[in-house]
Amino acid sequence: MNYFNEKMSSASEVPQPIVRVEDVSKSYRRGIQLIEVLRNIFLTVPEGDFVALMGPSGSGKTTLLNMIAGIDRPDNGKLIIGGTDITALIESELSAWRASHVGFIFQFYNLIPVLNALENVELPLILTSLSRSSRREHAVAALHAVGLADRMDHYPSQLSGGQQQKVAIARAIVTDPLILVADEPTGDLDKVSANEILGLLAQLNTEFHKTILMVTHDPRAANRAKRILYLDKGVLADSLRDEF
Repeated sequence: MNYFNEKMSSASEVPQPIVRVEDVSKSYRRGIQLIEVLRNIFLTVPEGDFVALMGPSGSGKTTLLNMIAGIDRPDNGKLIIGGTDITALIESELSAWRASHVGFIFQFYNLIPVLNALENVELPLILTSLSRSSRREHAVAALHAVGLADRMDHYPSQLSGGQQQKVAIARAIVTDPLILVADEPTGDLDKVSANEILGLLAQLNTEFHKTILMVTHDPRAANRAKRILYLDKGVLADSLRDEF
């Protein structure tokens, strides 16, 4: 087993809270109008959980995901991720924390077209203290983990949509982040590719014990998660699976 898989395959005996959202609210100003997006959100996510966030457009799903990931800040409340109160960090500290603790998976892959798959996956490691050979080793291991070891020399234009998303997932896990955040990760894929990506996320959760928070509109995607939460008009509630 290589270094990458050794790190990812370790899990604690008793899952500890890795995400704690405490009384978080968020509003945006549009002209003279103040629009409340999230209201008094409380959420605990244990280590190794796989949570799907559902709700209508504008319900605050992506806003909540972005705050947990350190991209956006709440108006009030606390976000404690892996024991760190990220609401207390200044911007430079938050940026450094985000780079080493969060893996991002987007709907539209965001791959660099002039870099091949291996170079795209290696990109988050460029600013670390790892040597070039170690960076390459980690990137190769990440591509192996997503089943794309035979495509590492291919450029994004030479890959299918599903393969590009797998490269994006490899890039997200290459730093061995505390959490993976996925915003509509299957929204731009056909049914077959979407099922492959959802299967891969489930594998990362069950085999490698990665903690995943996923925003989705698709009930079939949500049902791959261990837990479904529903946001509506800025209020968070558990959602029963049989409703979908």
